[in-house]
Amino acid sequence: MTQWIPGWTTRRPENGDLILALSGSGVVKPDNGWLHSGDSSLFRGELSDSVSLGSYNGRGVFVTELPDTDVGNQEVVPLRDALLMVSDAPADMLSTGFQVWQWWRDHRFCGRCGEETGFHPRERAKWCEPCGIPWYPRLAPCVIVVIRRDDRLLLAKSSRVKRHFYSLIAGFVEPGESLEGAVHREVKEETGLDVTNIRYHASQPWPFPHQLMVGFFADYAGGELVLQEDELADADWFLPGDTPPVPPETTISGRLIRAMEHEISRGGIPV
Repeated sequence: MTQWIPGWTTRRPENGDLILALSGSGVVKPDNGWLHSGDSSLFRGELSDSVSLGSYNGRGVFVTELPDTDVGNQEVVPLRDALLMVSDAPADMLSTGFQVWQWWRDHRFCGRCGEETGFHPRERAKWCEPCGIPWYPRLAPCVIVVIRRDDRLLLAKSSRVKRHFYSLIAGFVEPGESLEGAVHREVKEETGLDVTNIRYHASQPWPFPHQLMVGFFADYAGGELVLQEDELADADWFLPGDTPPVPPETTISGRLIRAMEHEISRGGIPV
């Protein structure tokens, strides 16, 4: 059984290690699997600009980025397509790789004094020696919620995303705000509705660019649909099994929708 184990080391790639190669917003995919051998001609013997992700079947895994002109005839799979459309894609590893690489690229220099950063000696962080401070990978908490009204659930179509999915209400948590408070605010801002009985269901990292999606169930408490047009193109209440296209269950939105459909199908109205 193949297995990826997240991890961290300050060493550089060695013979026998594996490489997750990125190009822009896509994964440079080899003919088999998603990882390249470190001695592949694709890297021209140069992997000094790479960073550790962990191990895969006991072999070290590192992530690096290639210019568009250096990918040769290799297929470049957009990350969003890999996570949404490719059932056998190692979503956790790809997500981690993109987030770690963006952190590595964006924190080459200290945000306080401008000096070049180096490895932290003990943990995954960039270290500024003059300031004596670490720069950790960024995480932006976001709430995402499926709302139930009797035997129906609310689905909405984004005005920004080109895909034809209907999905859920979501948004970033603001400073000083609780997760539940963010659910109340985002739902009210985007739909005009009030909700109650908010309960946690699941979470998922989402690398666009460094989000942690925290999923909730909630019940309708009042109000009429008034859409925030710069966020939502459409929204409506749907019966389970009679919904428009929704995201796949590789995403937290897809799993939340299916879980709510299952809850409704079991009968009973939440109190």
